[in-house]
Amino acid sequence: MWRNWAGDESCRPRVIERPGSVAEVAAALERAETAGERLRVAGSGHSFTDVACSDERLMTLERMGRVLDVDRASGLVRVEGGITLRALNAELAAHGLALENLGDIDAQTVAGAISTATHGTGARLPNLSAQAEAVELVLADGSTRRFAATDADRDPYLAARVGVGSLGVISAVTLRCVPAFTLHGVDAPAPLAETLERLDQHGAANDHFEFYVFPYARTALTRTNNRVEAPPRPRSPRRAWAEDVLLTNHAFHAFCLAGRAAPPLIPALNRIVTRVAGSSEKTDRSDRVFATRRLVRFTEMEYALPREQTAAALRRVLALIEQRRLAVPFPIEVRLVAPDDALLSPVHGRESGYIAVHMFRGMEWRPYFRAVEQIMDEHDGRPHWGKRHFQTAATLRPRYPAWDRFQAVRGRLDPAGRFGNMYTDRVLGPVGTPIAA
Repeated sequence: MWRNWAGDESCRPRVIERPGSVAEVAAALERAETAGERLRVAGSGHSFTDVACSDERLMTLERMGRVLDVDRASGLVRVEGGITLRALNAELAAHGLALENLGDIDAQTVAGAISTATHGTGARLPNLSAQAEAVELVLADGSTRRFAATDADRDPYLAARVGVGSLGVISAVTLRCVPAFTLHGVDAPAPLAETLERLDQHGAANDHFEFYVFPYARTALTRTNNRVEAPPRPRSPRRAWAEDVLLTNHAFHAFCLAGRAAPPLIPALNRIVTRVAGSSEKTDRSDRVFATRRLVRFTEMEYALPREQTAAALRRVLALIEQRRLAVPFPIEVRLVAPDDALLSPVHGRESGYIAVHMFRGMEWRPYFRAVEQIMDEHDGRPHWGKRHFQTAATLRPRYPAWDRFQAVRGRLDPAGRFGNMYTDRVLGPVGTPIAA
């Protein structure tokens, strides 16, 4: 049995492969070909969909988590695909380096984060996969190919940056890193209406800006992270535990449990949580400020929208929740991301705002997510590849200007569809099958 982090997607593959080298990856692919079976690669399970599920063959890269090369002068760092962001951040810090931007969870593998276009926030900063200078794939025939930003034919590189696991096994990635830096993080409440009216200004004025808003509340819980020329000042272990574990996780979990037990109380509970959130500050090594501990289990859907439509779409989502009296005990998250050129990146070619909606584990999420998705559709939204959505290849193709270029690369690298599963059949279509416009 393989199960994702949220615990609501699972599968029973016939075989689970755990290679420790490129040669062992190739051998596993040879076995898959002999058996005539498809193979999927699972990361740390932080996707909320069945993207990694397989009832045939599943591969994990948990034994391929090494740093292979560090060039401090250029900032280029080559790592195996199975290394987690948490482990990578520690290694980079030891070399005086850091990733330019990160999301708020560091448990993902590098291969998984790149494949699904995992992102942080920063109006001038693209997602994590844009920091990949080269991607090394083991293809279905066991050969290894390296695709780099400097290639004359860049489409395979641009496809591999966000490949949804459908091109090959990511054995290694070369990342473009920056000198280690300190972030000053400030969490503070602000009026929601004012925050939405000044969303572009907040994005322009800060290195990283995001906010959360609980349904039925009128306050934005803002988070700004900015670089400072100062040494890190880590919090004491007691303070860190009180803020990150006791309040952010245990206390919030108690409120979620109360809301699940008595849904009519959720509006009042959400307003209480918003009031007690308060303000806080920290100045520390960048990755320690970016990442937060997540102990409360949930499922999530997230869409990238044209930046200028983000505020309007959020207002519609909040109004929808109140009009339908939906039981939503989790906040909605809004982040800003710069455009990039990966063929299947949700922010391909446009400045974007992300809206993420969540549901507490054990509560019905489908009616809520379907209703929100209809709003996202009307705002030309593109779903996060690692989070829930109800799209198909036919509905997605018109949203991605480079969709056909990606499919052409996919047909070249995996003509037999060895790396497919039910998820890719649904959202990408079978290899070589035209999708109606």
